Amino acid sequence: MPIETTKPAEPILIVGAGATGCTLALLLARHGIPSTVLERRTQPLLHPAAHVLNARSLEIWHHASPKLAQEITALAPPVETINMIRWNSRLADEPLGEIDLLEDSGQLARVRTHSPFLISHIGQHLLMPVLWNALEREPLVDFRRGTTARHIKDVSARFVIAADGANSAVRESAGIRMRGRVLANMGSVFFNAPDLHPKGKGAPLLTWIYEPNLCGVLISHGGGDYVLMTAYLHTEQRIARDSRAYWGHILPKVLGPDVPVEIRSTGTWTMTSHTADTFRQGRLLLAGDAAHRFPHTGGFGLNSGVQDAHNLAWKIAAVLDGSANDTLLDTYETERRPVVERFAEQSVANHFRLDEVTRPLGITNRALRAATEAVSHPLLSPVPGRLMAATADLVTRLQLRRTRALQGDSLRARRLRTEIASRIPAQLEHFASTGMEFGYAYDGPLICREQGPQPLEGEGVVSYRPTTWPGARLPHAMVLYEGRPHPIHDLLLHNGLTFITADSEGWTHALRRSRFETFLPFQVVGLVALTPGDQQNLPDLYEVGEQGAVLVRPDGHIAWRTTDACRDAADELTSLLANRWRPFSAAQG
Repeated sequence: MPIETTKPAEPILIVGAGATGCTLALLLARHGIPSTVLERRTQPLLHPAAHVLNARSLEIWHHASPKLAQEITALAPPVETINMIRWNSRLADEPLGEIDLLEDSGQLARVRTHSPFLISHIGQHLLMPVLWNALEREPLVDFRRGTTARHIKDVSARFVIAADGANSAVRESAGIRMRGRVLANMGSVFFNAPDLHPKGKGAPLLTWIYEPNLCGVLISHGGGDYVLMTAYLHTEQRIARDSRAYWGHILPKVLGPDVPVEIRSTGTWTMTSHTADTFRQGRLLLAGDAAHRFPHTGGFGLNSGVQDAHNLAWKIAAVLDGSANDTLLDTYETERRPVVERFAEQSVANHFRLDEVTRPLGITNRALRAATEAVSHPLLSPVPGRLMAATADLVTRLQLRRTRALQGDSLRARRLRTEIASRIPAQLEHFASTGMEFGYAYDGPLICREQGPQPLEGEGVVSYRPTTWPGARLPHAMVLYEGRPHPIHDLLLHNGLTFITADSEGWTHALRRSRFETFLPFQVVGLVALTPGDQQNLPDLYEVGEQGAVLVRPDGHIAWRTTDACRDAADELTSLLANRWRPFSAAQG
């Protein structure tokens, strides 16, 4: 049951057991740190929300527990079954156009070199039971279902992490404001219709629908399960007021009257682009949707929360074990805010880029946003809800009527379909964002940034170029370690710094001679290729030559690099980190 205060026995209280809260608790457990996780629900939410899990998130879950990553990847359908993105008027008609995400076989081959994992289509309704089971079996996590905290003033935990979602009660009680814009109100239905597509023909991953009964997007979840989403304008419209009745009426019209349908659940939410004024207020830290909210266009929401947890976990661990003072936690916002703001910008751009396809119809997301803002204007608040709903229904019908121009065999209809088809290929970066998935980088006092422009800033959304530029994620490679092949990220110290170098012996001796010190332990890992013929490829990939080194943080992001030999660079590094890292040590605190 909800409570106003709680006194956990652990130093960390995490409010909210969504993907962000679960990930943070499991990463902290990897550091040996106990936590209490409060979740207001007693069972995982089974209405699908997010459905894109990127490879970086899977890497982070693997970092928390290889078993957990295996359980999650086992849920993923084969990549060749989730490659089609389609635009339709009526579902029974020929598509207006489509994007095949596997059309460029070279791109898929390149993506496979970036990580042991691939971006996956796994509904959040399938993910959350796996994460909750992981919490239940972790002895360092006290998982309390059906419990939450609305105020933290009497909570005894050293740090409280608000991971309680977009409508965070903890954030609200702390008086932290969210700033941004509302883009649309959305309604959705989760249903089963195994006969929707002919036997032997796979369903597209996404189908954008523009027809007189509905404009929206249909998401296939496999096994005949689907989610259909559409926008609405006012809370008194039937889709929000009596959503199951609305969808029971509209689904036969959209799917076809002869398609058997079982409605599993319905829901509504507000599509926004909002960011909190601050991610930290004393011992309170915001993470995931409690700190930042994006449109669903791009799939960055859940994944960014997992990244938040990864950035926070090692820093909290360093503070709690007495190595660092708590100003280290200020670097969380310094590093994460620019990243999530970039994700927000891309998500909003994707949302409005869809207008390029539908502008010939006169139906756009920009017009939707303007209508949404108009309907919610304070001057209209005295107008009775039923009258507002009737007006919103009329406006919606008039807009939907425009889609009739797509139907039939008239010259105008054919030209309109041809024009829309020509605009669809430009939507690719909405659905293939490898450059964003792996290419986000950090900056701040813990990053020894080099002079000149950051290479990743000039990269596109679709493509990713591996780099060891300070702040970037360490590029993936398979290396030999103790005679066995390992992904290089598996060799990183989870609680310390790792030097990656082809000259491991030289750097080990040089660091000892220079009395290298930080508030974290460190190790040296040698770059040894799986085969002698590939040995030269590793120093090239890591951009430091045969004698240089890359210094990697516990979260896999690069703090520093050099192409110089150890005898020339070790003392310089010691001095540099003394200026940048020493202020965060417990002794300085």
